[in-house]
Amino acid sequence: VLKELILELHNGKSVEEVKARFAELIQGVTASEISEMEAALIAEGMPVEEVQRLCDVHAAVFKGSIEEIHSADIQEIEKTPGHPLNTFMLENREIEKLLDGQLKESLEAFKNNDDKENVEKLINSFNLLWEIDKHYSRKENLVFPYLEKYGITAPPKVMWGVDDEIRAEIKGIRLELEKYKGNKEEIVNRTENLITKVKDMIFKEENILLPMCKDTLTEDEWITVAEESGEIGYCLIESVAQWKPKRVNLEKKEAGKAAEGTPGYIKLETGVFKLEELEAMLNTLPFDITFVDKDDVVKYFSQGKERIFARTKAVIGRKVQNCHPPASVHIVQKIVEDFKSGAKDHEDFWIKMGDVYALIRYFAVRDAEGNYLGTVEVTQNIKPIQEIQGEKRLLS
Repeated sequence: VLKELILELHNGKSVEEVKARFAELIQGVTASEISEMEAALIAEGMPVEEVQRLCDVHAAVFKGSIEEIHSADIQEIEKTPGHPLNTFMLENREIEKLLDGQLKESLEAFKNNDDKENVEKLINSFNLLWEIDKHYSRKENLVFPYLEKYGITAPPKVMWGVDDEIRAEIKGIRLELEKYKGNKEEIVNRTENLITKVKDMIFKEENILLPMCKDTLTEDEWITVAEESGEIGYCLIESVAQWKPKRVNLEKKEAGKAAEGTPGYIKLETGVFKLEELEAMLNTLPFDITFVDKDDVVKYFSQGKERIFARTKAVIGRKVQNCHPPASVHIVQKIVEDFKSGAKDHEDFWIKMGDVYALIRYFAVRDAEGNYLGTVEVTQNIKPIQEIQGEKRLLS
């Protein structure tokens, strides 16, 4: 029946038209069971993008019932300042304030008078809303890997897809405003729909995702999430309270750090490194490196001072296919397949990201006999290189 509902949505039926049948179908079903249904559909081969269509129906049907089911979970999270779950909720409150405050006000002003000043105000509101990217990135790069570790794969894939739809719409509307050509009605409608979509995502996070995470991740895993969150940054909040876990095995943690920090030597064919020398050298190179092994598992990334794409230690041990948004997984898969088959040895992409012109290069790593060992990704901001002129032969 779920397949039929998705097909109806695909064929143009509205959420309202499908909602009644969906509500009847899932009567008495919990949010986790809905997630299991989604996982089954994806396992059967249904594209993630199609399953995403059910998300809006979820939000419309579940409001109220899920809130009652998870009210105790939410209250407990709210009482734990500094915990990553609490931080996600604090950010959601700030996002709601932005949606119902500045964005709504600037949209109303734009509705009444689409002069240059009001267009600029609306652009500024969208610039602030783009902070949501940090919120979604922490969710996708720090929390989702642990859910995948416990076999919970469908909800992250579906939610990541919706996150990307929201990101794309923020960018799209902002671009329309920057080159505004009088299409006021279109921009107003898209903005109102976007506000609804963002609020629905907040609902899904707090009534489905966060309670699921609370019941799944261990305290040690949450400690890791908390420690690495600053690498990506926070959304619309200036600081995060210091979380005091109920139990932290500091002795074990410090012993582990000591073992990791023990100087050793790595012998290569053309030389020898101390471990600290090799790591420092890799982190000093003017580009980012990520290595994925022959089984598609992320094994390493460098930690340079100016990373182009955020990486956290939670990515280590994760399948590379799960490290990318659903919309681009097929590209990653094709690159890896071509490298494994020998059809290609490298692939390049280049994209503009504000002041950064990122060159992203993928190379097949092979042994002396040509056997595939993995893939290395090298990313560099080439804008400064493009600006080089003439020659330089002397010290500065």
